[in-house]
Amino acid sequence: MDKLSIAGLLIAIIAIYLGFALDGGALSTLFELPAFIIVFGGTLGAVMLQSSLSQFKHALSLLKWVFFPPNYDVEQGIEDVVFWAEKARESGYLALEDIALDVEEPYTQKGLDLLVDGVELDNFRTSLELDLDLYREHNLRSANVYESMGGYSPTIGILGAVLGLVHAMSNLTEPELLGQGIATAFIATIYGVGFANLLYLPIANKIRAIIHQQTMYREMICEGLVSIANGENPHAIENKLSAFRLS
Repeated sequence: MDKLSIAGLLIAIIAIYLGFALDGGALSTLFELPAFIIVFGGTLGAVMLQSSLSQFKHALSLLKWVFFPPNYDVEQGIEDVVFWAEKARESGYLALEDIALDVEEPYTQKGLDLLVDGVELDNFRTSLELDLDLYREHNLRSANVYESMGGYSPTIGILGAVLGLVHAMSNLTEPELLGQGIATAFIATIYGVGFANLLYLPIANKIRAIIHQQTMYREMICEGLVSIANGENPHAIENKLSAFRLS
């Protein structure tokens, strides 16, 4: 669990509420169902319109990364690559076949399988790099879904504000309905800006950061496996991969 994400979300919500309450505001006034439906529903509909079904579903599946990110241990990865290099040096590539079966990470497993199959070196690197590029691009498109929501939300909030004012102006002779329309107008703007800057854009950036971490880890695995295929010394491979500790 990513405690930093949880703490950040709580601090943002509490800070806004405290600031509002200290100024004499009541929390109940911030809950306006019509405004929420306009802003959230409008934003969701707009982003669904621009996305394919598979990409939208994938974006939803990545949402859990914000609080439960996948763990990639660079240090353990380097140790594994060095171990594989030593096994290949002692017993040949076929000695890695059983190891590949126990590896859970799909990219690493594919690389070991290609190594065991004796794929030509240039094709070996090309295959791993292509797989890495496509995986990164696929996930970045999903992160863009949340960035798009962050772009649409303030605009939909303004739309909600205009609709609220239209409703208010049509009820000038009825104070209760006039007040409700004005409340919807202002709250819709708050929802639009708040959702964008407290949820959608941070979620997009968080997912991008995790994708970058994944990419760096897989680049390390790729470089290590290519070095094994090239017959490099395990100690030399470890020195080469040590640069990834800084990533």
